Amino acid sequence: MDYKKTLINLAISLLLSPIVVYVVLLMAKAAGSTYEMTHGETFIIWLLMALVIGQSVVKK
Repeated sequence: MDYKKTLINLAISLLLSPIVVYVVLLMAKAAGSTYEMTHGETFIIWLLMALVIGQSVVKK
């Protein structure tokens, strides 16, 4: 297992996940919806989105 590559992929997915979450929320706001999220909900969504991005970036 290449630890350096794994840590780089994790860092990239953790940096991209809030961007994706806020883009989705901004698109929903532009469509007229309003969402209010607590800090705990935002943290959980951030981690789950990082996992999804991490799984989609991996080369097979």
